[in-house]
Amino acid sequence: MRFSEILRSKPEASAFLMLAVMTLLFTFLSPAFLTYNNFQIVLQPIPEIALVAIGVTILMISGEFDLSVGSVFALSPMIMVLALGAGMPLVLAMLLGLCAAIAVALINAAITLRLGLPSFIATLGTLFMARSIAIVAAGGFPPAFPRDLDLWWIVGKVDLLRVSVFWLLAIGILLGIVLRKFDFGSWIFATGGNRQAARDMGINTARVKTICFILCSSLAGFAGMIQTFRIKAMVPTMGTGFELTAIAAAVIGGAALTGGIGSVTGAVIGALLIAFIENIIILMRIDANWFRFAVGAMIVIAVAINKLTRDWAGISKQVEDDND
Repeated sequence: MRFSEILRSKPEASAFLMLAVMTLLFTFLSPAFLTYNNFQIVLQPIPEIALVAIGVTILMISGEFDLSVGSVFALSPMIMVLALGAGMPLVLAMLLGLCAAIAVALINAAITLRLGLPSFIATLGTLFMARSIAIVAAGGFPPAFPRDLDLWWIVGKVDLLRVSVFWLLAIGILLGIVLRKFDFGSWIFATGGNRQAARDMGINTARVKTICFILCSSLAGFAGMIQTFRIKAMVPTMGTGFELTAIAAAVIGGAALTGGIGSVTGAVIGALLIAFIENIIILMRIDANWFRFAVGAMIVIAVAINKLTRDWAGISKQVEDDND
């Protein structure tokens, strides 16, 4: 496969190149960056960030947005912890928390698809509503987190990695296979690429988008549970701003704002890049207020690189076709 074909078929290719360049640059800037102890710290929050980014990416591929993921990130574990406090078993409490995430997703889908409002507006509304419910449910104080839970199977440590990294890998591989190898994955790309053409092909685009909303919200809820288990505390305001971080990771990873383009691998790479930027700022003792500036610059650079590489790949393809 030629390089131009890779750029056309792999939206995460440019993000991977950026990751390699950034890793080399950051290692040069700080010898402590590429060390065992540092990566133990860097990789701890990666599953939470990447899972939300994967869900947002898949929804963006279908042509929609979800700004409520940051609030769902807090709402689902809040419901779970309250259920645990009432004596419910861990697995059932987790399922109840995920049901809350699914309920938010169904509301988002109904407002977007039934009422015809842009998903940006619909999910902006549910962002505030879900956050308010999480805070009200807490009664003004963070609920007590049970200390007698066996959480090794979710956030236990295996040398450098936490078990949550393996959850991320399993979910990422599964969803990556679905996107690339199954008909439903093709329907998601078709729906986001050209909804009317997808309808003409017999694809139920409303159902596809609804499932993507549910998947996106469920991953955000599960990610919130992982963070709650990791820090062993439930804070109603956690996840604030995660929606923008997730969209940033998706865009940096090659997802198109117009839909029809993106990948699970790109979402994970985008999350890694954001974590690397935050880490190098800490290591170099730079004012933390520059972090968002760096992420914003990374978004602009990533979108510019993706556009230039796709344009170049398209020109290369046209030249090849003309030569043939």
